[in-house]
Amino acid sequence: MCGVVGYIGENDAVEVLLEGLKRLEYRGYDSAGIAIIKDDRIIVRKCKGRLATLTNSLKKEPLRANIGIGHTRWATHGEPSDRNSHPHINNSGSIAVIHNGILENYLELKEWLINEKGISFRSDTDSEIIAHLIDHYYQDDLLNAIKMALIKMSGAYAIGVICTNEPDKIIAVRKDSPLIVGVSPNGNYVASDIPALLRYTKDIYLIENDEIVVLTKDKVVIYDSMHQIVDRALFKVDWDTDAAEKGGYAHFMMKEINEQPQAVANTLLRRIDQDEKLKLDIKNIDLTKIDKIYIVACGTAYHAGLVAKVAIEELADMPTEVELASEFCYRKNFITDRTLVIIISQSGETLDTLAALREAKKDQARILAIVNVVGSSVSREADDVIYTWAGPEIAVASTKAYTTQLVALYMIALHLARLKGKIDYDHYHKVIDLLKAMPDQISMILNDVKKIQQLADEQFNNES
Repeated sequence: MCGVVGYIGENDAVEVLLEGLKRLEYRGYDSAGIAIIKDDRIIVRKCKGRLATLTNSLKKEPLRANIGIGHTRWATHGEPSDRNSHPHINNSGSIAVIHNGILENYLELKEWLINEKGISFRSDTDSEIIAHLIDHYYQDDLLNAIKMALIKMSGAYAIGVICTNEPDKIIAVRKDSPLIVGVSPNGNYVASDIPALLRYTKDIYLIENDEIVVLTKDKVVIYDSMHQIVDRALFKVDWDTDAAEKGGYAHFMMKEINEQPQAVANTLLRRIDQDEKLKLDIKNIDLTKIDKIYIVACGTAYHAGLVAKVAIEELADMPTEVELASEFCYRKNFITDRTLVIIISQSGETLDTLAALREAKKDQARILAIVNVVGSSVSREADDVIYTWAGPEIAVASTKAYTTQLVALYMIALHLARLKGKIDYDHYHKVIDLLKAMPDQISMILNDVKKIQQLADEQFNNES
């Protein structure tokens, strides 16, 4: 997934962009680039390879400005190369665009721009089309040009746009790709993920689907899908830059493996009351009106769902199906208003999972989400949410997100079993006691570093 960063304010935009992109390196990328407005023109620096290559280039030929956008790209259209790197500009060089997502109708739009408008393209990407499309509609009003371009665009995107004719603003748009806005006394920021901004601010606007944001150095205006101004409350991030750093470990994965005891405790112990009963933030569920459960997720979360199917069927005696979110919308699913759909997503922004959630809501299903990121899209669109409170997971391979999802799913299984009267008092509390013992047991296992290393050495090349 591409990384998106933008800044406008009193400070050096180049420094902010490079810092933000560095914090997003964990997302994976094959190229990096920035665009700034300087002396009434857009200057672009971009290159294939690591962010360090771009940083070194900027050390040799420094740039400074108070407005800019930056991007780390994971190739989807066009091979990794300098010319396919973001940002992309229009033919006159007056508009620059960064884009995270996929433009589904890019071929149709590209043919139209070439054949009807005589546009020449510098790259093989779908993203460059957006710059030319905005340019086509531009008539001294960048916001209106973007609105017109969006009507033509199909797909998923989080985009950031700057224009030399309106050098006092960045405009960003979100559709099915994550986007946040940060505010501070020294300027305003846009990014695809919170770690990019933590060095500068903890005051965040969570941008909803189909919203457009106009950022100036001292103001943020959010427009909804009907182009009405939105009065949005700020979200205060309650973790700091240390949580997004390695904390003395060799790499993020090792750090997150060792954070599992605390993460499991966060998920579980806050939800056990003084009477040793689970206290979940789930609105009253009338189980006489629920005849089936679907668990929908991708990747690691899907595997947590497979474990949960056994737990729910054994403990609560309720039929449960587990579906890959990527296939959910294309299959015949027997979902009605009598179905409980459990959506699992670490980030709460997984596109396939979000699409499945929305499809299930169309059929009037009750949606219960298990999510790590507070305020994420899945958490906002679900009927009920159980947050895992695992903290940021930076490493690609999931560790604490998976174990906390399992704990949350077992709590749901227990909760449903108690509501249905399928589990007696002694069995219920026995399972709770076993769950409560997990943090200490995980710590004990992780403390035996020598044994773990021995097992890892024996197994890491095992293909059986």
